[in-house]
Amino acid sequence: MKTAIYARISTKGKGQDTENQLRTLKTYCKKQGWTIAKLYVDEVTGSTPNREQFKALFIDAHQRKFDLVLFWALDRFSREGALETLKHLEKLTAFGVAWKSYTEQYLDSAGLFKDAIVSIMATLAKQERVKISERTLAGLATARAKGKSLGRPKKVFDRHKLNRMRRKGASLGMLAEEFGISRTHVARLTKSSTV
Repeated sequence: MKTAIYARISTKGKGQDTENQLRTLKTYCKKQGWTIAKLYVDEVTGSTPNREQFKALFIDAHQRKFDLVLFWALDRFSREGALETLKHLEKLTAFGVAWKSYTEQYLDSAGLFKDAIVSIMATLAKQERVKISERTLAGLATARAKGKSLGRPKKVFDRHKLNRMRRKGASLGMLAEEFGISRTHVARLTKSSTV
């Protein structure tokens, strides 16, 4: 099996080193009889997908340059939260590439419990979406209770003047600029006045 190894540390120095991950993962591949197609190593936070080698991994996965991605642990693969991490793993699966965590043997899309693991992760991601939605709604309710105005600020202008100018032949673009609103909004407000 052609295998890609992904290793990541957050910061170089401070006792962190990808060599520990790489040495163990290479040895594991050798014991399994897997060919290492490529090593992808990032030395940056895992809380963003904007990691050079992480992006390269997905480009190569899309081109099926390997059959499996092996990483040390899920938090070494991504620290973006359950939902985003699941999306990354689902993307690999959609490309026909399996994935496996070395230290978390149950996280293995090529193993016996593949369907159960993917199902559990999907459930966790769904729960995270629900929690995010609940927190957002609670935040909005708190803001409303404090009297804060939500949404786009209301535009105050003289609609009678707008309609008079439109009847006198002013263009939608000119009126939009004059009153600081969109051409579509001008058209909607002056529709009946031009008939």
